[in-house]
Amino acid sequence: MDHKIDSVGSLNDRLLFAVPKKGRLHQPCLDLLSGSDIQFHRHNRLDIALVKNLPLALIFLPAADIPTFVGEGRVDLGITGRDQVAEHEADTPPTDTTGVVEVMNLGFGSCRLQVQVPENGPIQTSDQLVGKNVVTSFTALSKAYFRDLEAQRARMTPQANGDASKDLQTTIKFVGGSVEAACALGVADGIVDLVESGETMRAAGLKAIDTVVESTAVLISSKHPSDPKLLKKITSRIKGVITAQRFVLCTYNVSRKLLTKASHITPGKRAPTVTALEEEDWVAVQAMVERKQIANVMDELAELGATDILVTKIDNSRTTW
Repeated sequence: MDHKIDSVGSLNDRLLFAVPKKGRLHQPCLDLLSGSDIQFHRHNRLDIALVKNLPLALIFLPAADIPTFVGEGRVDLGITGRDQVAEHEADTPPTDTTGVVEVMNLGFGSCRLQVQVPENGPIQTSDQLVGKNVVTSFTALSKAYFRDLEAQRARMTPQANGDASKDLQTTIKFVGGSVEAACALGVADGIVDLVESGETMRAAGLKAIDTVVESTAVLISSKHPSDPKLLKKITSRIKGVITAQRFVLCTYNVSRKLLTKASHITPGKRAPTVTALEEEDWVAVQAMVERKQIANVMDELAELGATDILVTKIDNSRTTW
């Protein structure tokens, strides 16, 4: 990999790590870097920051650009949305040497790239948008999606369509922002846009009629990173933080005769940790439990007869699930 960025000094001896410079993934990424003990100072909003405690440099880029830089080997590692990776690969299919490797699902930034139309309009299915105007910032994915729809229609009515499926009949227009306003302004019959909670979509008088891609934040790497050993270390740290965010440590006391049933409630990673108590026939149990399940788990343990049920936050870890 050829690192040629000279604005803050030579980066040739550093692993380059791209993170979103703004948007919905920006702050969760900063929190993840902090939890991974990646120490840096971003001076005067520069888009390059040298990490103090590792031979690493952070490159702040638009999330949409990160798959390109990683896929071309300009940057070793990156965090972006799976939707952006899919858009890049739809436009530039990967080869043996180009394209990205998905290292892990980070579990935040969940959203859906959906086909949307006016709530009170006549269009009810995506097939009805074929041959009409569609606005999106995901043009490559949208073209592939509607090309498939047109091919399906051509197979069903070959005489009527002839070879029309070879050329995209649906007009796909690029808009970088405020995509949801396109229908109200008469620019489009439908849009393809990201949906998180759906509030913006509903406020614009739109409804979703199909999903193109399910997305979440992902850690990606180039196929030929400059320092595989360091990349593995960074990946291990990030996995540790993600695991710590996802799980808590549940500790409780239970009668030994109930231990088997209790272990079914808290099976842990491999098995719960069991320690004998001074009181005969009682044991202390520790097990990792998914944070989103902990309230139900505590209820089940209490109903079983467990006592002194405590939950402890995990700050960091070196384990995977």
